Amino acid sequence: MTKSKKQDPEQESWGKSILQILIMVIIFMGIYFLLFRFVFSNETVSGPSMQPTFENGDRIIAVRHSSLQRGDIVILKAPDEPGALYIKRIIGLPGDTIKSKNDVMYINGKPIKQPYLKEYEKRLPKGELYTNNFSLKQLFGVNKVPKDSYFVMGDHRNVSKDSRMIGFIKRSAIVGEVKLRYYPFNQIKAF
Repeated sequence: MTKSKKQDPEQESWGKSILQILIMVIIFMGIYFLLFRFVFSNETVSGPSMQPTFENGDRIIAVRHSSLQRGDIVILKAPDEPGALYIKRIIGLPGDTIKSKNDVMYINGKPIKQPYLKEYEKRLPKGELYTNNFSLKQLFGVNKVPKDSYFVMGDHRNVSKDSRMIGFIKRSAIVGEVKLRYYPFNQIKAF
């Protein structure tokens, strides 16, 4: 009669620990994947169109499916470059009238504050406009932002390719609202 070999309890415990760690890693990776597939978007800013708010190479987190307001910064699918994303600020909501005259933005006939433009406006030579004069009527032949659409602009107005050139942005083209800049680490900021 042969004796059956019993496994050393220490080896059995070590094997169980590795299995538990492996299961936890798989669970955490699944949660991470689901969160960044359906709730968050992790992106890198490319280009100067949102300077000085964002610089080239900044890393940001956007929240998908948020309620959008005027002034929100959004990531959107570029209508003129398949597969590309743009980062812009919402200026006009559905039903808004928009007009820019002498660097003052008018929404529904009332001037709005744009403190995020002050840094660049200060650098301009006297008499030079930071935002060219325009109205929706001049640009598109309509008076109001269409239903389920937004008018977006970059903060660096004189270099930004935005709704003035690419038209209104459908709600379905907006990937998410920027909520956090986490890189560079010395400029971490919630929006």
